[in-house]
Amino acid sequence: MTQLLIRLFIRHPDNPQDPHTRAAYGNLASIVGMVCNVLLCLGKLAVGTLFGSIAIMADALNNLSDASSNIVSLVGFKLASRAPDAEHPFGHARYEYLAGLVVSVTVLGIGFSLLKESVVKVLHPTAVQFSLLTVAVLVASILVKLWMSSFNRTVGRTIGSETLIATAADSRNDVLSTGAVLIATILCHLTGWNILDGLMGVGVAVFILISGWGLVMDTLSPLLGERPSDDLVDHIEQTVMSYPGVLGMHDLMVHDYGPGHQFASLHVELPAEQDPLDAHDLIDNIERNFMKNDHLMVTIHYDPIVTSNAAVGVLRTRLTEKLRQLDPALSLHDLRIVPGKTHTNVLFDLVLPAGYAGDKVELLTQMEQFIKEQDPTYNCIIKVEQSYTAAHQS
Repeated sequence: MTQLLIRLFIRHPDNPQDPHTRAAYGNLASIVGMVCNVLLCLGKLAVGTLFGSIAIMADALNNLSDASSNIVSLVGFKLASRAPDAEHPFGHARYEYLAGLVVSVTVLGIGFSLLKESVVKVLHPTAVQFSLLTVAVLVASILVKLWMSSFNRTVGRTIGSETLIATAADSRNDVLSTGAVLIATILCHLTGWNILDGLMGVGVAVFILISGWGLVMDTLSPLLGERPSDDLVDHIEQTVMSYPGVLGMHDLMVHDYGPGHQFASLHVELPAEQDPLDAHDLIDNIERNFMKNDHLMVTIHYDPIVTSNAAVGVLRTRLTEKLRQLDPALSLHDLRIVPGKTHTNVLFDLVLPAGYAGDKVELLTQMEQFIKEQDPTYNCIIKVEQSYTAAHQS
């Protein structure tokens, strides 16, 4: 069913990076969610009213709340697809993150509401009415929600949407809550222990709250400015290093303005002996190919590296090995040796991972001592930087 809907309503399904295709995926998922949730709500309201079941009525309102979340998602995708303007030159794609946050907060709200109702039922148990029609409606609801969870998860992963992934988790939670209503209805009918309805609801509510909090953190993280994924960093590094003549790269920074709207800057190391015009042409080619192949706007700074001085190469190798022994998360770049009459300056940038918990003073002292051991005339000048692409590995 999922692939059929995609083939019917998505014009170019194999190009999810295209903004129009992405918006089409998001609109399809939101509309399908609204239709399913409204139908489930109407069916449960009818059965709940007919048999006087408060639990089923509450589950119907839960579906109505899900439909409103689908509307939020639809609006979010619509706003996110707006073109850049004078006030927002980087586009409006972060609206999708905001929509995902609203959906996540809604999940938390549903969890608190269900917890409150369940505690009341534990303290004041009420009789749960049983009928085959009730069972049929609840089973149908579970099957529909299972499919909706799979559908939203598939589409969410295809276009990399935290909003749809949160919606998929919400549908999974609905399966549990509706399943709990069904199990409680059957057990109460068989045992006469009406308190089971409330206890089951408390357990489901706690699960929904834990899940909802995780979704809030997941959708809030990109708004706060999370580090880029390891896959993206590896792809950028492997792509840059695949060009002939590139000696290395560093100072990679990725700015996320919403799905499909990422900008990156980095430094590329090229031989200082290379013709500057050739180096500039190579950098232009790298930038253009990133935009063409990955829809990623990359700005590259040119770092000339002296390759004719053997002492620089030897010292770089030894320093890199020393840093690896101290902490694999440490790195260096822009190593230079500047000789003078009384001493020789050794300059380089030392890169620490974000959240580095080590003693920075002790680290610099060890590096200075190590360099002195290589040559007593060396005078160490270290510039400390922070990495924006990797978490500290202890």
